[in-house]
Amino acid sequence: MTTHATDPAVDPRLKLDRLEIQPLAAIDATVEVLGSKSYTNRHIAMAALSPHPTSLRRALLADDTRLLAAAVATFGHVDVTIDEATNEIGLVPTGRPMRAPSEPIYMGNAGTGLRALITLASLAEGRTLITGNARMQERPMGDLLSALGPLGVRARAVRDNGSPPVEVEGVSLAGGGTQISGAVSSQFTTSLLLSAPRAAADVQITVVDDMVSKPYIDMTIAAMARTGVHVRRDGYRSFNVQAGQTYDGGEIGIEPDASGMSYFLAAAAILGGQVTVPGIGQGSAQGDVGLVAALQSMGCRAEITQDSVTLEGGNLTGIEIDMENMPDVAPTLALVAAYARGTTHITGIGNLRLKECDRIQAMSDELTKMGVVVATTTDTLTVEGSAAPRGAEIDTYDDHRIAMCFAIAGLRTPGVVIRNPGCVVKSFPDFWQKLDGVRIGGAAA
Repeated sequence: MTTHATDPAVDPRLKLDRLEIQPLAAIDATVEVLGSKSYTNRHIAMAALSPHPTSLRRALLADDTRLLAAAVATFGHVDVTIDEATNEIGLVPTGRPMRAPSEPIYMGNAGTGLRALITLASLAEGRTLITGNARMQERPMGDLLSALGPLGVRARAVRDNGSPPVEVEGVSLAGGGTQISGAVSSQFTTSLLLSAPRAAADVQITVVDDMVSKPYIDMTIAAMARTGVHVRRDGYRSFNVQAGQTYDGGEIGIEPDASGMSYFLAAAAILGGQVTVPGIGQGSAQGDVGLVAALQSMGCRAEITQDSVTLEGGNLTGIEIDMENMPDVAPTLALVAAYARGTTHITGIGNLRLKECDRIQAMSDELTKMGVVVATTTDTLTVEGSAAPRGAEIDTYDDHRIAMCFAIAGLRTPGVVIRNPGCVVKSFPDFWQKLDGVRIGGAAA
């Protein structure tokens, strides 16, 4: 993999052990958020399977996407370049066959990328070993491995525990029919769908239970259609992909990241100010855009056009909400709920316990440090709003979303200190600079 241009100056805050957030008196800002992590990862995987060159414009250049870009390059069938100055990722076929690398592929804690890579590796000659960090080696892959068997793929967890390291033998994606559970992660189905066009025969996927995070499946199918591959579907119960379809390649513009947008919307909500995010709007398939409606139901005002979202804070009150279709922004809503009147009850988020950390427990523990009353069950989080949460030193559990949520709390509450602020590089490497950009009138006491 080649990187073009000089890397941008590294924010020194990314190397700090702890970072105290300075509060704001008010907020009125336009924030440009870089490309969606989910779309960037999907398009990297699809471009790696295209016979044509692909250029991803306004892509997210973060740890997760860099790891997947580097991983697909190790198969030798595609050259990958990253242009730091323009946020572009280029993938160009080399004409060489796709072969398993001699060394294990390390994916850190990049769950979406690792899961996509498992099925993609079945198209490579030889045996591919895929691993990750300590937390990734606890995360579940068993449902995906089980679903690959009926499609002809020999894939196994090396330690027989359903988690990485995972070994995949190829070329072995024969196609046919398989069943998969959607209860743990929609990423398993996405992994099968992305590589299915390259199977030897049509692929029929049947989901045996209810699919969690359904909008992510919609995103996958929309991204595939955008690049020339079509999926026949029966809702979220079954999917059929005809073999022999090819991804078109060409120039692909990546929509701003709705999860990244959420933190700045939360800032407007708890400060009573206004934030506009351009480049994303009514036509977005990203489920996390649903946070806008949730914040409206709490008392905020919003305007959504075809190409922008504007949110203005209001008198916040607690709500009851099922966030199964937007779990990544459930921590953001929980943070806002800490500043609302009354109780907020969030349901349908059990899979947050299987993310980069147990996000339900992390949000409970850290909000409790701030004096907020929180209750949890296996798949729910209940927050009792408080007029004045107190400052605290926040453990982030090496989880980017925990760090960014509580950074927003620090804009209103003095004394919030974020430990390991560098963990934001997983999905939002310039987060601290963007936070700088929303400041007006300096810090407030």
